[in-house]
Amino acid sequence: MKKIAVLLAAGFEECEVVVPVDVWRRMGYDVTLVSTGDGPAVTGAHGMTLTADAQLGPAAAEHWDAVVCPGGMPGSRNLRDNPAVIDLIQKVYRQGGITAAICAAPMVLNRAGLLDGRRFTAYPGMDGEFAPNRPDSAAAVQDGQVVTGRGPGAAFAFARAVATALGGEDAVRTVLTGMLVD
Repeated sequence: MKKIAVLLAAGFEECEVVVPVDVWRRMGYDVTLVSTGDGPAVTGAHGMTLTADAQLGPAAAEHWDAVVCPGGMPGSRNLRDNPAVIDLIQKVYRQGGITAAICAAPMVLNRAGLLDGRRFTAYPGMDGEFAPNRPDSAAAVQDGQVVTGRGPGAAFAFARAVATALGGEDAVRTVLTGMLVD
């Protein structure tokens, strides 16, 4: 069973967590919401509070097949500016895992040094975060071990891209068809 860590920081974009996590759990993946703050309760950019399954410290010692950074503000900045988050992303990447981010959160992958020379996408208007690299306008992009999504409306495409990168193309197609997602 594939193990995915979804990193939650105060100010995350709610639908970029709830939609992909729902898809991946329907697929049978072991998805853990990981709080990067002081406690398990993390409040998103629009006032929705989620309870994390784990804290970043202990979760950093686990083996993950993928680590995911949802976007939102100031959540993306909070992830980007957390050295323990950057360390975990680099560790998962070095171990051959998938590193993924959506919306504004590709700035976290950029801070981790994973976007140079890669095709990626991000929320429009974020170009300054990636100079000299430039994001694509696709809903979701996979380039090797790096998966990115454009924004809230791309949550299903992003979930599909991460699942496909983990080898679950057939399962994700079945799940999304059952959810009436084209």
